Parts: sequence; structure tokens; C-alpha cells
Amino acid sequence: MSEAKPFKIAVTNEVLDDLKQRLGNARWPESVKNTGWDLGIPVDYMKEVCDYWQNDYDWRKREELLNRFDQFTMEIDGLNIHFIHARSKHENALPIIITHGWPGSVVEFQKIIEPLIDPEAHGGSSEDAFHVICPSLPGYGFSEIPLELGWSTEKIGHAWVKLASNLGYDKYLAQGGDWGAMVTTRIGQFDEEHCMGIHLNMPIAGPDPETMDSLTPEEQASLESLAHYDRWDSGYSKQQSSRPQTLAYGLTDSPAGQAAWIIEKFWAWTDCDGHPENVLTRDELLDNVMLYWCTATAGSSGRLYYESFHQEAENAGIEVNIPTGCCIYPKEIIRASRRWAEKRYKNIIHWTDQDKGGHFAAFEQPELYVEDVRKFAKNFR
Repeated sequence: MSEAKPFKIAVTNEVLDDLKQRLGNARWPESVKNTGWDLGIPVDYMKEVCDYWQNDYDWRKREELLNRFDQFTMEIDGLNIHFIHARSKHENALPIIITHGWPGSVVEFQKIIEPLIDPEAHGGSSEDAFHVICPSLPGYGFSEIPLELGWSTEKIGHAWVKLASNLGYDKYLAQGGDWGAMVTTRIGQFDEEHCMGIHLNMPIAGPDPETMDSLTPEEQASLESLAHYDRWDSGYSKQQSSRPQTLAYGLTDSPAGQAAWIIEKFWAWTDCDGHPENVLTRDELLDNVMLYWCTATAGSSGRLYYESFHQEAENAGIEVNIPTGCCIYPKEIIRASRRWAEKRYKNIIHWTDQDKGGHFAAFEQPELYVEDVRKFAKNFR
């Protein structure tokens, strides 16, 4: 059995000095007048962000903040996986594996870990306590980059099952959004013995053709959102699922390019009323970008699209029978209705439609996220 080895984030001064030099030497594209975000992230805003990144952003302070949680690495299936493992002081706490997606990272969970492990200090009771495990996806952040193909969501799901077992958890819950929702769905599919239930903030379920003649207003809005995504917002996915290596050169070489590629999605996918800094601070946005830049994982993170989209036919047949909870945020990319979700998730025991929030639920609305996870978990205590 693999052992967990203590880990601390410690970016070298050489990496930070190189970053500042590259930011200072950035070449900027032209800007078309009066187009706002229509053509992509605005040049003026990116110049402002990169100037702040170069001259005012304090990575050492942010690094210390990220390091307040116990972190480890563990070799699983030949790959060194990085994860946060924050144990509660409460003996009867429930273990929960929380998985991020793209373009996120474990940074997304900084505001929800403490309320989950220490609920009494954050509006809950000791009966709400969790032991929290937040792994970095392979090729993301400080997890090792796979140098061979094969690390699809299915393989990652199997790896997370081994992670829980190696940490000594015989029973656990799993939670996720984006790719994390697909990994969590996989866990629910094939670890019914140990995974008691899964909670998703983006259940992976498409529109049900049988409902097209009786759509609810919410389902109609979801279809319109999906059409907008397909036409105007999914180019990143097509590129990363087809030619991730070609994209990687520019993003790995240019911090301005890497930041623009990521931050645009925080504009598009958060409930931010037109600007990402309405819901997240600039430091928080850059904390997440730094986990891609400092580890040079632009290419390996995008490769998950290539890996998993090539299993699309197989993914279509997935069914999950264990207890499932779903929490739908109004600005989510793909918003399944309950009857659509029930085609795949056969045992939905908890469903919440939130009034605010978007794709990065734990990052944007930590209080709502924690409250809903707690409610779902009461079914297993």
C-alpha cells in the first residue's frame, strides 16, 4: 500500500523571477473598440491584471495561505498524486473526497474546507463534521504529469477509490463539479461497496429527447444556455480535446496567455454580473492561475479533454445506483433538470435549485455550498 508523504507548496525564486520577467516583456495584441468581452478577455483588463501580477501580487503570502492545510503526495498507479487531507477533530466525521475540474484547482476549496472540518466554528454542529480530501487531478497543479495516455476520468475514479482506501477510509462520500463531477460519477458507478453517496454541482446528464414536447421553463432555459455554450463558449473544449499539445506551447511560454485562457472562463461561468472580480478577488483568480503557471501544466491539464472525449461513447452508458445529491446553480454551464438527471442517476435522494452561483460553486458561494453538502450528508450519519 502506498504511503502519504507530507508536502508543502514551495515555488522556487527562479520560477517567480522568470514569471516577473516574462510579464514585463509581454507582447500585447490589438484591441477592437467597443467590443467589451465579446471577442474574448479585454486587452485593457489583461494589462491591468498582469501589471498587478508583476508588481503587487504577493505569492509568498498566498502560498502561506494555501499551505495552512495538511498536504501530501501519494503514488497511485505509478503517478504521484498531490492532495489536501484536512482531518476534523471530531471522531465521527464523515470522509469526503472533493474533486475539481478545468480550469480550476484545489484553490477552489480554500473557503469550504474549514467549515466542513470544524462546523462548530462556522454555523454548524459537531454532527456536521467531515474529514476532507481534495486531490489535484493528474497533470494539474502539483500532481505528477502523466507521460503516457490513459488517464481518463474512469482511471482517475479508480485512483481516487485507492486513495480513500490507502488513507484508511472504508466508507466515504464523494463530491465534484465539472471534470470532478465526471470523476465522482465514475466513483459512484463502480465503488458501491465503499462510497455511500455522491453529491454533484454539475450532474453529467444531457437533455432527454422524450421530454422535448413537455419542457418546463427551466428546461427550455437550459437548452438555450446549452446552445449558447455550443456556439460561443466551447472553442476551448474543441481545442483541448483535439490538439492540446499545440495549444500548450503558447500557454506554457506566456503567463499573460495562460491567465487570459483561464480568467475568461471565470467571467463566462461565474454568477458575476459581467466581471469576474465582482465575485472573486484578483488575488483569488491569480492563485488559481499560479497553480497552472508554476507547474507548467497547461498542456497536461488540457489533455484530460482528449483522454475523456475519446471515451464519449462509453461514457454515454454510465448509470449510477448509489444515493445521489444534486445542487444546481443558475449560472452553471450545463444545468440538468431532475428528470433528465434521473435517466443516469437512478437514486437521487437530494435536489437543490440555488438562487445564485455558477460553475465554481465552492469558490463563488462557499456558504451555500457547505450548507447543501451538510444537508445531503445527513442521510448517512
